[in-house]
This record gives sequence, C-alpha cells and structure tokens, in this order.
Amino acid sequence: MKKGLFIIYLLFAAHFTLMAQQSEMQIRQKISRIASSIKTMSCDFIQTKHLKMLNDDMVSKGRMYYQQSNRLRWEYTSPYTYTFIINNDKVLLKNSQRNDVIDVNSNKLFKEIARIMMNSVVGNCLNDETSFKSSISVSGEEWVATLLPQRKDMKQMFQKIVLHFSQKQAVVTQVELIEKNGDRTIIDLKNIKTNETISANMFTIR
Repeated sequence: MKKGLFIIYLLFAAHFTLMAQQSEMQIRQKISRIASSIKTMSCDFIQTKHLKMLNDDMVSKGRMYYQQSNRLRWEYTSPYTYTFIINNDKVLLKNSQRNDVIDVNSNKLFKEIARIMMNSVVGNCLNDETSFKSSISVSGEEWVATLLPQRKDMKQMFQKIVLHFSQKQAVVTQVELIEKNGDRTIIDLKNIKTNETISANMFTIR
C-alpha cells in the first residue's frame, strides 16, 4: 500500500513539474513575441540607488526612449541632467559641461553593459542564454524573471538582475540590478507607450 501511494505521489509530482515547465515556456514565448513586436518604446522612469554604506537612497528621474534595433536614449532630468544614448556601436555620454562619444567595440565591458541595458528594456535578456541563466516565477499580476550572469566580467559586477513584467502588457515595468557588493539599483518604468513615432533626432550622436 505504501509503495502504491509513493508511486501516485511521484506521478502527481511529475505532472505538476511538467505543468510548471509548460507554463514558464508559455510565458517566455509571450514575452518574446511581444518584445519582437515592439518597434519603439518610451516611458518615464524613477531610479532608486540603495548603497550599503549610506542610510539614504539616491533617487533620480527621467525619460527613456527605445527604437528597434540598437537605439536607446536614457535621459536623467532630476535632480541633475545627464543623457546616455546608444546608437548601434556608438555611445554618447552627455552632461551640461561635456560630451563624450565612445565606440563600444573598443571596450568589451562597456559593450556588454550597453547590450544588457538595451535588452533589459524589452525583455530580450531572457533569450540571451550565453550571458544569463534565467528563471521565471509568477507573483500576483507580475511575471518575475531572475537572471544570473554567466560571463566572468558580468559576474564580477552583478549578483543578479531581476526583471518585473506586467502580465497584461507583457512588458518590463521594473528592473533590479543587484551588485556583487550588495548595492542595488531599482528602476521603475512608468507611463509606458509602445510603437509610437519617435524622432530620429532623439538618438543623434555628435
């Protein structure tokens, strides 16, 4: 009798494991499908930096613009002004005093960071199996994707990256960057708009 109950338990366990795997596969497929359909994306963001050595959080706000593929504008407007633009292989770092243009191909680490920023915006990091080992869970009305870095240079910087997706829209609404030293950066994306026209001037590097 005990042996029969054990076999039934194993069958149920296998059944629910299979259901969970199928569910995660369906979530990945939906996110991937939506991500590939996003030609443009714009939103407001609130970035909160938690530093282990400080009691107070550092909060900044701004606007983000994305255009498929390889174009991203990350613009801080408060409490300071600072703009970060990716346009294919070029990156512009701009503040009130100077502009710096970087060729990402000349800096491997910078290229990886730029690529992660780009892919995180729409959730394409889930498809980057060489860079991340990922898992997805359901939390309320969210899908939560946990990405563990696999590349040595990324492991030295990040413990993990966590992406929060709205189940309704299947787009990223929050990005958590957990660093090796315990510091955390949380970026909340608000007022998200997709597939609206964005001027090419937003991504101009000069």
